Amino acid sequence: MARGQLAFRRSGTGTAVETAFAESPLRFLTPRNHGTAAWAYTRAFVSSQGPTRVFRSTRGAASTTVARVDDGGALMLFPDSTACFGGARYAQSTEVHLAPGSSLALWEVLSAGRERWGFTRCESTLRVLPFLDERWLLDPEHGPLGERMGRFGAIGTLLLVGPLFTALAQDVRGGVDAGPAERGALVVESASPLRDGALVVRAAAHSVQQLVQRFRHHLATLPSLLGDDPWRLDASVAA
Repeated sequence: MARGQLAFRRSGTGTAVETAFAESPLRFLTPRNHGTAAWAYTRAFVSSQGPTRVFRSTRGAASTTVARVDDGGALMLFPDSTACFGGARYAQSTEVHLAPGSSLALWEVLSAGRERWGFTRCESTLRVLPFLDERWLLDPEHGPLGERMGRFGAIGTLLLVGPLFTALAQDVRGGVDAGPAERGALVVESASPLRDGALVVRAAAHSVQQLVQRFRHHLATLPSLLGDDPWRLDASVAA
């Protein structure tokens, strides 16, 4: 088990990393950027810049992320996609505590993996109270996953909460509602409004690249908020 802790503080007109502690094999990368926001990247493999890969094991694997955002703060949490290999067992949990007046932009993406939905069990819990509290489970005991997932090779959730993202949430909802899925569409998505102007988008795509690109399209205005483009050097998305 590896644990990590990140803390940020206001520094002049910007935000600085105050604490970046991680136990091996977890590692935090906190690169400088051209804007006023503090950036932090996590990697399960120290030498890897790609997605999280979960391999077959007798005990299975688990990942827990807990974040707290103070009043007036904003958290943008965009982990790389997760891919479970054949026979893998995986459980992930993300819990974000938001103070009044704080904001959150988050996505979670699951890839079918090399064996295409060949894992033994995968479950995910996402809790951002009072906006969203959900858990989903993919288990072949409930029916063959390949048949149930059909042509789709990735599924994902995009969540926008708080005053910083209210206008963006409205634009994203309008874009999703204006483009109903056609038969055989490569990306299928639905937008559900939540309380206080928040929005959750659930999507499925033929490939993880198409799904991530779609989410990035929805978040095209984020670089103007961050002062830099976090995906500027990412020419491709790993499956």
